[in-house]
Amino acid sequence: MTKKIAFQGEPGAFSHAAAANVFPHDEVIGCVTFEETIAAVQTGKADFAVVPVENSLYGRITDIHHLLPESGLFIIGETYLRVEMNLLGVPGATLDDIKAVQSLSVALGQCRKFISEHGFRTINAVDTAGSAREVAQKADKSVAAIASRFAGEIYGLNVLASNIEDAEHNTTRFLVLSREQQEAAPGDVKTTFVFRVRNVPAALYKAMGGFATNSINMTKLESYMVGGAFTATQFYADIEGHPSDVGVQHAFEELGFFTDYFRVLGVYPKNELK
Repeated sequence: MTKKIAFQGEPGAFSHAAAANVFPHDEVIGCVTFEETIAAVQTGKADFAVVPVENSLYGRITDIHHLLPESGLFIIGETYLRVEMNLLGVPGATLDDIKAVQSLSVALGQCRKFISEHGFRTINAVDTAGSAREVAQKADKSVAAIASRFAGEIYGLNVLASNIEDAEHNTTRFLVLSREQQEAAPGDVKTTFVFRVRNVPAALYKAMGGFATNSINMTKLESYMVGGAFTATQFYADIEGHPSDVGVQHAFEELGFFTDYFRVLGVYPKNELK
């Protein structure tokens, strides 16, 4: 049976490409915002969602860290997509005609050097592919979009400059989300979880001690504020290992002594960055 896969953006978006990579034979559904993408899975409109969580140049995709822990969804997989940014203009436009560039803020951030070198004004938008569509509709030779070559083909734009990202290793990591928990079997897996430390001296240092003493590789640890309070900090972490592994069990047990909130978001196969 064909599944429905939600992604944030319009046809031609990088999230569209990532979703197609994971689910090549299923139906994809574009959503305007990350909230709408997650809601599509929550309500049953979609079976899964494929959402970006971090980029090798730009860093974390902030909205996901805030939305995912409260969504009730589970991470069941990950994938990586090599991101190649292109400057797309309307037919007849040249690089010299461009005065402003429009794209998702994350995409603009990945092309800072190119934008600065050309002195372009930036226009923030909700999506790369949506920017390509809007630029095509406006038919203004002075405004270009930063998006994929695929988006340019869909909306009839020309590539004025290719591979304009700041570094060749520009890669985005995506997570696959599901309503149902699908815990991977022990093996080469990652476990993602969130926690809040108790308000006691050196709580974070002590909470992390169990991972070091049990030789658990923590590949990500990020903090962000919750509830609009400077004192309410939540941590988002990835480790290599399964909750049933003895070392992980001991590390989680020690973590529990110094936290007042802990939740596993997913246990899923590790997808190697190629």
